[in-house]
Amino acid sequence: MSSLLTDADVAGEARIVWLEDISTLEYVRQAVHGTPYRIGKPPFDGLGRLVGYAELGPRVERDPETSLFHRRVFYLVPHDRDSAPDGDYKTGSPGEAVDPQTVDICRAGEKTKRSQARAITSVG
Repeated sequence: MSSLLTDADVAGEARIVWLEDISTLEYVRQAVHGTPYRIGKPPFDGLGRLVGYAELGPRVERDPETSLFHRRVFYLVPHDRDSAPDGDYKTGSPGEAVDPQTVDICRAGEKTKRSQARAITSVG
């Protein structure tokens, strides 16, 4: 799996499919995952919770070494901020994390103020 992606790593994407409402997620982890198909929900082997994935256009070819397509997946693990708001990522985010609102086809997501630090509200 790849963690820190560039636009060149995600060339050939035709569609991003979100499995959850991303408006409430401050970040998601993105990685490239080998799958047997260009489209449809990819198998996801316990790295966490699959939040979304990319589907590829018809011109994208399989990796000749593995016979798999390289597709982007978006996921979260149990200790990420959405599940553990006071945990390790109360502020900051993992290296592979991006603001899901910056994700688009053929465009690697980006870190933003939103993905890096939660808004702290004061009581009183």
